[in-house]
Amino acid sequence: MQNFSFYNPVKIVFGKNTISQLNQLIDKKDKILLTYGGGSIKKNGIYKQVKSALKNRKVVEFGGIEPNPSYETCIKAVNLGKKEKINFVLAVGGGSVIDGSKFIAAAIPFKGKDPWQIVKSGGADVKSVIPFGTVLTLAATGSEMNTFAVISKLSTKEKLAFGTPLCYPRFSILDPETTYSLDKKQLRNGIVDTFVHVSEQYATTNLNTPLQDRFAEGIYKTIIDIAPAVMTGKKDYNSRASFMWCATLALNGLINRGVQEDWSTHSIGHEMTAFFGLAHAETLAIILPAVWKYELKNKADKLAMLAENVWGIKKGTKQQKAKAAIDRTVKFFNFLSMPTSLKAYNLTLADCQKVIDRAAKRRWQIGENGDINANALKKIFKLCL
Repeated sequence: MQNFSFYNPVKIVFGKNTISQLNQLIDKKDKILLTYGGGSIKKNGIYKQVKSALKNRKVVEFGGIEPNPSYETCIKAVNLGKKEKINFVLAVGGGSVIDGSKFIAAAIPFKGKDPWQIVKSGGADVKSVIPFGTVLTLAATGSEMNTFAVISKLSTKEKLAFGTPLCYPRFSILDPETTYSLDKKQLRNGIVDTFVHVSEQYATTNLNTPLQDRFAEGIYKTIIDIAPAVMTGKKDYNSRASFMWCATLALNGLINRGVQEDWSTHSIGHEMTAFFGLAHAETLAIILPAVWKYELKNKADKLAMLAENVWGIKKGTKQQKAKAAIDRTVKFFNFLSMPTSLKAYNLTLADCQKVIDRAAKRRWQIGENGDINANALKKIFKLCL
């Protein structure tokens, strides 16, 4: 096990009817910038709950933060926040709204000439952040309890991540009933996103971290067990509650303490979203099995462990179990009606060359072993067909 430190100051308020606590969670002197997405919260009653909780408070609204939040949209919110002299940001939505709001909260006090530098520096240039909180409406990214955000720049077709301890939310309200209005595609994407988040931290090098492994396996098994109930689309509180909590725990810094992490699937997936417009989870479902196949020798220990402890596969050699774990994962994604190939989106190897070219330009050496470069990426994409 590697050395590590662990710090997570986010206050989680979990359960039914918890949005009403907003008034107590935000200082009454604060002027609030309320951020949200395409307006679904106005249709499903969440907006009404938020506004009721913030009755008689100073609130400025900014809607329209899109899936894969764009720098161009977020800058409009930054300018509004500066003009209105807001001092608290409240993100109401899923991971995209929260990610966008993290950038907004960091960009309002940013002293540099170009706010995109916040993202380009990976968060290193962030010196202060406007305090912010979240009301989560879509279980997937874990952004409600971590320091990370991913922002797209439409003008250059870039999608990059940044993170800083300054970007922990002050609080996050998790009411599973807010997910009742999600369609099956959104639910599917959230389940896959959660599964892959765990995988990036679990299916790597075996560093003898049994407690972290059991935490991760618990999330895996729970998300697999509840997936059928979630995917019915029915308003089943218990399955939605477990789903929401799994997604949060998958990326709040608990299961990766002392372990080796990968994140190559995410890096490749971000480029596919930037160039081809695929949803984040759609890219992950294509890339993860291919990365595992390419790295089979290096990942055999942990993939065999995944086969045994999660999928219940006890027979065979380590290599056979590892391959079986990949096959079962693909079947699980397909059960969710999630495609796992490039051809499902009418993409070819020729299309993916622009991703390879960018990897070469950026001199990628990604993955837990730093062995995935542009040449390796060609082989990975072939495995995605």
